[in-house]
Amino acid sequence: MSPADFRRPLETPVGQLPPQPWRVAAPTQALLAALTAGGAAVRFVGGCVRDAVRNRPVRDIDLATPEPPQQVLERLAAAGLRGIPTGLAHGTVTALVDGLRFEITTLRRDIETDGRHARVVFTDDWIADAARRDFTINALSADPEGWIYDPFNGLADLGAGRVRFVGLPTQRIEEDALRLLRFFRFQAWFGRGSACDLDALVACRRLAPRLAQLSGERIAAELFRLLLAEDPATTLVVMHANAVLQVILPEAEDIPRLRQLAWLERRGLVRPDLRPDPLRRLAALLPADPVAARTVAGRFRLSAEDRTRLIALTASDPAVPFDLTPAAFRRLLHRHGASRMRDRTLLAWAGWREGRLRPAAAESAAWIARLDLAAQWLPRSLPVQGRDLLALGLTPGPAVGRLLAAVESWWEEADFRPDRTDCLAEARRRLDSA
Repeated sequence: MSPADFRRPLETPVGQLPPQPWRVAAPTQALLAALTAGGAAVRFVGGCVRDAVRNRPVRDIDLATPEPPQQVLERLAAAGLRGIPTGLAHGTVTALVDGLRFEITTLRRDIETDGRHARVVFTDDWIADAARRDFTINALSADPEGWIYDPFNGLADLGAGRVRFVGLPTQRIEEDALRLLRFFRFQAWFGRGSACDLDALVACRRLAPRLAQLSGERIAAELFRLLLAEDPATTLVVMHANAVLQVILPEAEDIPRLRQLAWLERRGLVRPDLRPDPLRRLAALLPADPVAARTVAGRFRLSAEDRTRLIALTASDPAVPFDLTPAAFRRLLHRHGASRMRDRTLLAWAGWREGRLRPAAAESAAWIARLDLAAQWLPRSLPVQGRDLLALGLTPGPAVGRLLAAVESWWEEADFRPDRTDCLAEARRRLDSA
């Protein structure tokens, strides 16, 4: 059975989008005027329609038209708009209008797939084009007046919190194994808890081994988007129960800590210095083992910066126990920086919350106080340098570094209060007693 067998008998609008800023904005209207100048039909497609229905922020605006890409480029040029031939073979043109990017794709249908790429032909059939979409909630489209077309009952699925493949799940995943991960990503963002479409779940479990054939970058991109959902832990539990998580992230061992961290980031705290962070959430899943972090960073081909950060966040040092004093925390801030200690505090707090159903307000206040210290921290520099120790008569060599480190440790223990005169006096005292 093909996806087209699930369509409505006639393509008729089923509702209308409410007026929204992105639809009536001048760049959008200028683009629509250019594309429809020859009388061709144009629709908004995919995520922008889905998110508009759900009253979510619309970031990427994609459009479709039956006109071929070369014609689209000509219409843009005639209207004085810039068009970029980003994927002519697949019918994709990017339009730049007043600094905004719009992706315009010619209607198409697949004639051959190899598990990742599809060979397509252009068409004027809106339903055939919608049948290429992965999920029913992504097969929605809307014309310039906002009338919504829903050939595969995506609106009902969206309202029910149900993520469902267009057509047979096994067939759609075999066309592109990444759709298996996309299913769980959309489940985390649009589904209702752990209640998944059973047909999709059976297909995902059976085809999970195919994920090993995907590149680390593609897997990481989908996983990071999943981790940014409000409650990624619930979906990860389902992935683990269906032998999917073990294929892409066998090192994951602390889903409960991730659940607590996500709650803190989204609901427990309202702070301008705190936003959900996929790398921090990934670290919450991993053991306190830099070797495991290096393995994950290599598999996902993370950037050097992200690799270093992930390893730092999964190291056992510095520890951030609940009873850490403010002075001791300031010493850690001096040694490791505010950003790292904010992350380490959140991870430690999330781990501490595991198993505590109702933490006392005073206990939560203690953790919040550390976040406040990190937010307010201004880097400090030791008031003396190596040349100051040489001026005291110390011979150049390793002894200079050792004495400087000893004075800095003493300065930290004194909570950074000693000034330059005090530090020089301490250095002289240590020299005299050596």
